Amino acid sequence: MNATIYKSIWQAARYAAAVTAGVAVQAAIGFVAGPDLFAFVLVAAVALSVGQWPALGEQGSQVATAAFFAFSVYVSASTTADRAGQLGQIILLVLIGCGLGLAVNLCVAPPLRYRGAEYGLHALAGGIESLLDDMADGLSSGDVDAERAAQWRRSGESAQRAVVQAREGLHTAETSLPFNPRRLLPAHRGHLTFHRYRRTVDALERAVYQLGSLTRSLGRWRETENTYSYKPVLKAYADFALSLRDIAHVIASLDGDSLTEQAREMCSLATKSQEALQKVLAAAEENQLSLSDPTRPYGVLVVEATRLMEEFQNTCDALMDTAEA
Repeated sequence: MNATIYKSIWQAARYAAAVTAGVAVQAAIGFVAGPDLFAFVLVAAVALSVGQWPALGEQGSQVATAAFFAFSVYVSASTTADRAGQLGQIILLVLIGCGLGLAVNLCVAPPLRYRGAEYGLHALAGGIESLLDDMADGLSSGDVDAERAAQWRRSGESAQRAVVQAREGLHTAETSLPFNPRRLLPAHRGHLTFHRYRRTVDALERAVYQLGSLTRSLGRWRETENTYSYKPVLKAYADFALSLRDIAHVIASLDGDSLTEQAREMCSLATKSQEALQKVLAAAEENQLSLSDPTRPYGVLVVEATRLMEEFQNTCDALMDTAEA
């Protein structure tokens, strides 16, 4: 039995196949070579080899276990008919046990774990929101020292780990649907697909990557520049980060029951973020920052901001498309 019926069926099938393979190995070798030491060594070698078959997954070790148990049963039986009957009973008992386990799991009907997909997405967006908020605070005050830049990089790495957790939650939610009778209840019929969450996690994963690149660029800015006389640009960058933080805040409280309203709010906030990005570009131009000089950090920062905006816009568009579908 597993947390989802789908996994229970899959693991039960693997377990039954592994035990059957182990018993079959013993039967094939035992009835030919007999119950002697050479036969046992041969059974062990073949069973351990079959257990490496990738299709059996983590149940592969059961091939050897079943083969050794079958060998002991085979040796204790006195006639060929008894031996065949005993080996058949091993397979039959395993099938009965797997069937009972699946029946119990089906009757218990584990919950549909669609909330797990939401929680993972909330945690990921919450981490992004916190990072953007801290970045906006540091940029607006001109405080981008080495220690703070290192802290941003650590926060970016934490967000990357949150991406993995969000994907695991999404996978668990998706596997909780097949064969689960709860999916037939009216209360759950609106939560039977997860493509909106998958598209959102995909877009946020790319945003996390761009944030990581941005924090590294800001760290290099501090190493490259001897003075911070570019406060208008930093202030515009801080306002841009705040506008993205507001989008992340909405995602961090995303609710499938009010997705349409939240998607519209995010699209409205994305429009404001686009305007904030234009102010960053205008500030860079007004202060005559060299955006094309590869030895200076300004062009990289502007490029990172543009790419980050694209990913947040993709997130908003993905949610809006699925909300209207």
